[in-house]
Amino acid sequence: MDVPGPVSRRAAAAAVLLRTARVPRECWFLPTALLCAYGFFASLRPSEPFLTPYLLGPDKNLTDREEPKPDRLLVLKVLWNDFLMCYSSRPLLCWSVWWALSTCGYFQVVNYTQGLWEKVMPSRYAAIYNGGVEAVSTLLGAVAVFAVGYIKISWSTWGEMTLSLFSLLIAAAVYIMDTVGNIWVCYASYVVFRIIYMLLITIATFQIAANLSMERYALVFGVNTFIALALQTLLTLIVVDASGLGLEITTQFLIYAGYFALIAVVFLASGAVSIMKKCRKLEDPESSSQVTTS
Repeated sequence: MDVPGPVSRRAAAAAVLLRTARVPRECWFLPTALLCAYGFFASLRPSEPFLTPYLLGPDKNLTDREEPKPDRLLVLKVLWNDFLMCYSSRPLLCWSVWWALSTCGYFQVVNYTQGLWEKVMPSRYAAIYNGGVEAVSTLLGAVAVFAVGYIKISWSTWGEMTLSLFSLLIAAAVYIMDTVGNIWVCYASYVVFRIIYMLLITIATFQIAANLSMERYALVFGVNTFIALALQTLLTLIVVDASGLGLEITTQFLIYAGYFALIAVVFLASGAVSIMKKCRKLEDPESSSQVTTS
């Protein structure tokens, strides 16, 4: 039987407080027990006492004798000499420069393209297909990479001109994606952008590897990746970050389009010079033979 009055109200309030006080204990007990069990079994390593004797067995060709540490200056000197030897090759230097510059621009476009699409077509107003576009562009890029093996071209002669042409196409795709203002055009331009980049980066990787010994792969690709990431960091600080210019997303993509156009101009000039030198070399034997005959 309920007792009316303030006594019953205080009793009811006390009962509610008692029930709510029990809830946290029931909530934290199970996760805490699971974490403790995980920590115990993660630290339990029953094979560790037997691991060292096993590895030092007669058939493992290992020893517990401490070897002298190599001279750091000698290691740096060898590394520097390998660096100079690798990048003294003009074809390797050319492909590496494009690899680093284009990878920097590619990362910027891929990282911030979602923001551009959100500005063109806000997701709260219409259905978006950003994930599907990413999947389709990856699939078509893989098809393009597979088809590149059937392309027959003298990359030593026309490689730089090809890089210039396709860099210009990338610049056009980024510019269209930035200025048209239609989400489907943005999607199509992005797919074209990724296909061209994946195609060219595969060719560039193969050409770099073809001019290297296997022992120097890590050095060259590591240096190229470091330069690409350093340039991307610098570009982000200048264009995107609030401590720099802090530009709007459309202005950022206009700069990225100009960035790829600048790459195209640089490699157009370099390719033209390279082709002219090769043409002169082909003409020199003919002129020398004419002088000998006369």
